[in-house]
Amino acid sequence: MRIKTVGVVGVGTMGQGIAEMLAFKGLDVYIVEQSPEKLAYGREMIELSLDKQIEKWALTLAEKKLVLNRIHNAARLDELSDCELVIETITEDLDSKKEVIGRLDRILSPDAIIASNTSTLSLTELASVTRHPERVIGMHFIYPVHKIDLVELVRGLKTSDETFSRTKHFVEKTIHKKGIMVFESPGFVTTRLICLLINEALHVLEEGVASAEDIDSAMRIGYSFHHGPLEMADRFGLDSVLAALERMFREYGELKYRPSIVLKKMVRAGQLGVKTGAGFFKYDKDGDRL
Repeated sequence: MRIKTVGVVGVGTMGQGIAEMLAFKGLDVYIVEQSPEKLAYGREMIELSLDKQIEKWALTLAEKKLVLNRIHNAARLDELSDCELVIETITEDLDSKKEVIGRLDRILSPDAIIASNTSTLSLTELASVTRHPERVIGMHFIYPVHKIDLVELVRGLKTSDETFSRTKHFVEKTIHKKGIMVFESPGFVTTRLICLLINEALHVLEEGVASAEDIDSAMRIGYSFHHGPLEMADRFGLDSVLAALERMFREYGELKYRPSIVLKKMVRAGQLGVKTGAGFFKYDKDGDRL
């Protein structure tokens, strides 16, 4: 069954990027949020993202209108009943995600796919609240969604071969990204490795080995990183990095995942990176470095 209509639950930073990318690929997208205000804000941020692309000559005004016309606001989860695929992108809280996925299982047709964009939580546990755990899969997109052509396809214990094959086909043939198969493990591949790099960069900063600017310059210039590890952390959100490290520390019990005290201090101070305008570096309202 060809997937033409997709639901996106949660229109935060990742949800915005996923919805925009799907609409740009010609799909009808239905977006849902907790409140009308959050939904309106999410749509406003998608429009702002498109406007920034127009300013850089990467998009035309006509293309922007087409993308926005394909993104439909949905007031309730019930309005996603006709979607062939729904991607959950709400906050990384196990109970909240289980509630949403359980409700989607009751709303959607049995052959629809339920995907979660979780980066660290157990797909098997998320699927445990459903009647059809075989149709639950992880689709972990990487920020920024429209630029990174990779999706981790995460199989839970009961994810069926058919669900995996259909999702991989959708990722590679419809939205033209590379899908890699990952078996359930906290942090999967990308989050597990990048968080370790960020955490080690924080230890280097904490020890006074080099400044934040020089640490990032070393990795950008020396290893052709687009952003250094500390700017990456700012763009992911320092609170999100901290939560991922703490979850992996609990799951694996290994000291290498224990978050740096510098990271904890920054989060406690409310300096979360791009989303607050300041983290290890300062940013303007468009998320550009000052």
